[in-house]
Amino acid sequence: MIVLSKDLLIELFQAAEMRRWNDKLCPIPLTELDKQAHKMTIAYVLGKFAEHEGGFSWVEVIEGGLFEYFERLTLTDIKPQVFERIKANEETFTELKKEVYTRFTPLIADLDGLDERFEAYLFQPQDSINRKILNAAHFYATKWEFDIIKHENWDDYEIDEIQRGLQRRQEALSDVEGLQKLALFPTYRSFVDLCGRLRFQVRWGQLYRVPRTSVLGHMLIVAILSYLFSLTIDACPRRRTNNYFAGLFHDLPEVLTKDVISPVKRAATGVDRFVKEFERDEMQRRIYRPKLIPETWQPEMRMFTEDEFASKVTIDGRVHPTTSDEITASYNHDRYNPVDGEIVRAADDLAAFMEAYLALQNGISNSQLQTAVQEKTVFYREKVIAGISFDKVYQGFY
Repeated sequence: MIVLSKDLLIELFQAAEMRRWNDKLCPIPLTELDKQAHKMTIAYVLGKFAEHEGGFSWVEVIEGGLFEYFERLTLTDIKPQVFERIKANEETFTELKKEVYTRFTPLIADLDGLDERFEAYLFQPQDSINRKILNAAHFYATKWEFDIIKHENWDDYEIDEIQRGLQRRQEALSDVEGLQKLALFPTYRSFVDLCGRLRFQVRWGQLYRVPRTSVLGHMLIVAILSYLFSLTIDACPRRRTNNYFAGLFHDLPEVLTKDVISPVKRAATGVDRFVKEFERDEMQRRIYRPKLIPETWQPEMRMFTEDEFASKVTIDGRVHPTTSDEITASYNHDRYNPVDGEIVRAADDLAAFMEAYLALQNGISNSQLQTAVQEKTVFYREKVIAGISFDKVYQGFY
């Protein structure tokens, strides 16, 4: 059984301390992790409008987003204007891509050919609807950030130039149907904005931590981990896709309710149930009823956000609870629309473990962080889900 390495997990968190627009006055911290997370929620929206087009593939969108995340982890400090000039020089740009490839390929080897697809994405780029969707999502997330900082930097000599550059990129992507829909329908823009607000909610808000992660950044880490775990068990394409987006949206209701930390949920009988009921009511009142997303998407979003840690399959149009072991044995086919809530929960716990672990490694001495690390390690001792030994993952840290 392939085990995700400690080195890969640590690399994924590097983006949490990478500041964007760090030569501009920013009213809030803008990190690369949050940008990539917001980008992928936007890619979901754009992809839903394009999923019936020829050549569209959710797996390619997800893996392309992951590969571009690896690129940003290596190249993010390069100023966009400089980066565009480097891209124009094929030899220099190839050397940069080799640096990205060398850094990450050993960490993803043997993951169902992911390293080979990474190499092809870097060195044999193909024009496709999937890459165009990622480009459009990247543009929209950048513009969303720019709209936040431009007012604070109104007299900055670069602001007009940046605005013109964004306008040119928008014009080049004008044939992407999802961008047209976002331009035409304020409700859809509101959904994208709602996802972006999860940047403002900090995880473990009552504790000092380094790095500090937002709820949105945490959601991307959970999505990536859920996807990588899915690769280790040879999950069918639909199962991989569902696990990724279940991870990406599992905390979406928190934008409506704020984060209720586990100790509070455990403090009194029924608190967790009350919170879940309130989340469902708020999702209905503020997202589904005003149609921030089309009605045809709503059952899928409910699957991702309600009972998000329960494994499910769809048979004859009805969702049935099951287990990840049963999915592997009998339902690992696209026609069953499987989602591994158990794997998403394990990824969520592992992300929380990493947040506490990294804070301790960075010199933050805190009994609550130490307890969190110990509790997760003990809970996953000898724990196997769908054939994945989570015990071995945690052992890698000791």
